[in-house]
Amino acid sequence: MSQAPTKRQMKSAARLYSVQALFQMESSGQTVKAICREFESHRIGASYEGMEFVEADLDHFRAVVEHAVNWQALIDQMTDRALVAKWPIGRIDPVLRALFRAAGAELTQMDTPPKVTITEYVDVARAFFPEGKEPGFVNAVLDHMAREAKPSAF
Repeated sequence: MSQAPTKRQMKSAARLYSVQALFQMESSGQTVKAICREFESHRIGASYEGMEFVEADLDHFRAVVEHAVNWQALIDQMTDRALVAKWPIGRIDPVLRALFRAAGAELTQMDTPPKVTITEYVDVARAFFPEGKEPGFVNAVLDHMAREAKPSAF
């Protein structure tokens, strides 16, 4: 018998789902409402063909996705400034683009402490890229974004 997830675990799961949802929105053209409805009905906390999808903080999930979409231009500009070697956000991996938008939503529109945001999204990067250099890249970009968004936290 498994224990119920903690509030922290549910927020971590919400972050992972938000990156997946933003990636899917970009690749499929679905709306925020449609993607949130799909994730809440068919993924978050669901059982499917013997697979269990973990519970997540639905309010946090919705807030991250909605803020990422509503503030995408601001977040993308901030990400572009954080990327080195004139490598615009449009040229990076779409999963990383979704991750930067989700993290950017938390950094610019939510009360999550920047260091928590960075740690959590580096963990998300590790989930998607367990063998790659991407988590270190994500850490560097998010550190730059966090210092711009919330300089008083450093």
